[in-house]
Amino acid sequence: MNGKNKILITPSSFGELDLEPIDELVKNGFEVVKNPFGRKITTQELKELLLGTVGLIAGLETIDRETLRNSTLKVISRCGVGMSNIDLKAAKELGIIVKNTPDAPTIAVAELTLGALLGLLRMIPQMSQDLHQEGWNKKIGTQLSGKNVLIIGFGRIGRYLVKLLRPFNVKLLAVDPALSGIVDGVPIVSIKRALPQADIICLHLSGATQVLGKEEFSKVKKGVLILNAARGGVIDEEGLEEAIKEEKVAGVWLDVFAEEPYAGPLVDYPQVLLTPHVGSYTRECRKRMEMEAVSNLLSALRQNANE
Repeated sequence: MNGKNKILITPSSFGELDLEPIDELVKNGFEVVKNPFGRKITTQELKELLLGTVGLIAGLETIDRETLRNSTLKVISRCGVGMSNIDLKAAKELGIIVKNTPDAPTIAVAELTLGALLGLLRMIPQMSQDLHQEGWNKKIGTQLSGKNVLIIGFGRIGRYLVKLLRPFNVKLLAVDPALSGIVDGVPIVSIKRALPQADIICLHLSGATQVLGKEEFSKVKKGVLILNAARGGVIDEEGLEEAIKEEKVAGVWLDVFAEEPYAGPLVDYPQVLLTPHVGSYTRECRKRMEMEAVSNLLSALRQNANE
């Protein structure tokens, strides 16, 4: 696999912690083109950058049919789990191999979810902010023990979160249309049944289909906590704001948003904890994801060359 075939890398932070993934591409004879903008690139920018490119290590940018049809791509290797930003049907029709790294983010995202949950329960961010402003305001929080925790989307991350939660003596429920019965000791129930019971709702589903809208918020238990590390589109942000105003929702952690970077009205609510899509941002996770993305790309290009 020699020659200066081009590989485009769109995640702006790719290789920042360790150059080994990029070095691996260069060692295999590829010319590496990195995202020149330092942010999520637009569709038009992607089209231009893909000219003459055989492989793409992709982030969260939209990769639609037109972009794929006008490219010379052989392989897309998603550095991450979700692939809702990629037109998979078009890729298949065009003979473009698509891979992702589903295992790497599991521990990092689950650990961050637990950390955010404990922060919400004990109001740690608010007290820290007060102290930074020279205030000394003690707030009475809530314990995790004994709470009903609903996990919507019971895949790798949801099941690992269960492992982290079990020592806290919580009651667990899960919603996942692909599952039924009891999985890993957790009852799989309908969302209609689950919402009125849940003290805490953790979102870890794949895809971007909305699951919490105004109708669902009307059914939740008063004082519920909501944590989203899935995709921004799974929550109606306008409906969420209304539920916060009505005190149906007592606290929220969002790591993902319908529009990123986020600059919407939820920044005005102290009970809303916001992070800039950093679920996978640990040194260990980023290194593993990047190495897996490179390995997937190289093996798929070899497969393509042999067909």
